[in-house]
Amino acid sequence: MKYQSPRWLPGGHLQTIYPALWIPKPDVNFRRERWTTPDDDFIDIDFVDGQAGKPMVVLFHGLEGSSGSHYARALMAAIQARGWSGAIPHFRGCSGELNQAPRFYHSGDSHEINWILRRLKTQQNQQNQQNQQNQQHAEPAFFAAGVSLGGNALLRWLGESQHQAEIVNAACAISAPLDLAQGGASLSSGFNMLYTRMFLKTLKPKCLQKLDQFPGLFDRNRLLEAKNLYDFDNVVTAPLHGYLDTDDYWYRASARHVLQDITLPTLVLNAKNDPFLPGQYLPQTAASCVTLEYPQHGGHVGFASGHAPGSLTWLPEKILHFFDQAL
Repeated sequence: MKYQSPRWLPGGHLQTIYPALWIPKPDVNFRRERWTTPDDDFIDIDFVDGQAGKPMVVLFHGLEGSSGSHYARALMAAIQARGWSGAIPHFRGCSGELNQAPRFYHSGDSHEINWILRRLKTQQNQQNQQNQQNQQHAEPAFFAAGVSLGGNALLRWLGESQHQAEIVNAACAISAPLDLAQGGASLSSGFNMLYTRMFLKTLKPKCLQKLDQFPGLFDRNRLLEAKNLYDFDNVVTAPLHGYLDTDDYWYRASARHVLQDITLPTLVLNAKNDPFLPGQYLPQTAASCVTLEYPQHGGHVGFASGHAPGSLTWLPEKILHFFDQAL
């Protein structure tokens, strides 16, 4: 399934912005659960309930994304149509309500990924055991996908956990910022500042609320003065999550360092014209079980297809095709 961009949608910026804003998103029936985290915070997870014995797909969203993001709704609609189960865990503060702990979320959040996936897998096993009392079901497959920041964090978990990650049958990372330093530099100049301003427009108000919860947690004036993600991560993300500064965070959290350590079938899909990470910085080597697929076009989590006004179906079909092959 090679990606071919529509002729009516040229260039990485249009291929990024148009699918996110103007292609209609499918309706999905979600059921929400709130979980208490090991540090007495909470996360919200939106579920698609499928048929007994069918696979489950867990999707980790991108920076400031949610179950309402265009790629999330498109994938969950495809999963729902198959009768599979789906889950979209919201990173802390992304479900519509500010979280209660001092921390937020970040691109290297592998410990959070680990806790979420293991609990979801335990739930799946328990449900399967209950179903087996009525009729026999083989253990259903368990898949994980991540988009942008969520894709990078998922890859970090896969590489750091190695064989212990094999509770997952296969994984996909879509438009992950595999080299955070190069991606951050790309988002700090020219037209790409549009994306930076979009992120900061929601991140800064959350951080001001966080300062109301925890006065003095970080420097309010430096937060307000932050003009790009480098400045923001220096003030907020790095110190709140155990990094020395932005440079330390961007280096240590980049997924490119662990691609050789992954031990299960994994698709890494990045368009070469992705404004968030230009093609010349995409890694060229990975473990033998990792498929690096870098189409020329697609933008950042765009991959629109068909005649105008376009469709969001190509990316879900690509992900599910990879999972089908893993089965």
